[in-house]
Amino acid sequence: MSLVELKNIYKSFGGVVALRGINFEIGSNEVVGILGDNGAGKSTLIKIITGLHPFDDGEMYIKGQKIDPKTYSVKMAHEMGIETVYQEKALAAKQALWRNIFLGRQITNRFGFIKVKEEKEITNRIMRDIIGFTGIGANPDSTIKTLSGGEQQGVAIGRAMHFDADLVILDEPTIALSLQEVRKVLNFIRKIKENGKSCVYISHNIANVYPVSDRFVAIDRGQVVGNYRREDITLEELNDELIRLTKVKEGNN
Repeated sequence: MSLVELKNIYKSFGGVVALRGINFEIGSNEVVGILGDNGAGKSTLIKIITGLHPFDDGEMYIKGQKIDPKTYSVKMAHEMGIETVYQEKALAAKQALWRNIFLGRQITNRFGFIKVKEEKEITNRIMRDIIGFTGIGANPDSTIKTLSGGEQQGVAIGRAMHFDADLVILDEPTIALSLQEVRKVLNFIRKIKENGKSCVYISHNIANVYPVSDRFVAIDRGQVVGNYRREDITLEELNDELIRLTKVKEGNN
């Protein structure tokens, strides 16, 4: 059974058709790289899966359960084990690492007070055991702004994994990062798979997506135009294939 399955999904905004008959699925313990130009429909697809946008037509299933687009929401997505890490990371830069982990989901006692000690202990465990942080990154009291870009993405990914995410969606997680920081994020993605979870990795950079993905899905003008397994295609062949698809697109314009 697929973790997430979309069948013939359509989505329009006003007169603009963003998705046209999308078929897409994510298996258990699988990393799927989504490739495509700006405006291809990648973000719309993800926002439908995460409950930000309802789809207009088609069917969506999560863990075999059929989703009603009229009632599906971000809260429901969280309850069903879907977490998203956006490129802007959505972290509070001046707040401590432990506060960011539990932002909006604080552990409280019966009087409503935050259990600070417990949250710090859990944060330390998340950073050490789930993500593999060492040094400053493992300190729950470190403020987010003192961490590198890659470490900040690690905090966001660690938070998603802690809240029992079966699927972690990463939207351009390595954008504007140095090569060294990119390596950290790619290692965090490997950790997701090692922990038995699934990941969707959206990126313009094929060289970053390739080594950590099991499968690649190419999207263009709201449609899936290619589906490839890493074991069947080299990085160079994948790059050539995407160039070919671009030329076909230009020829049809």
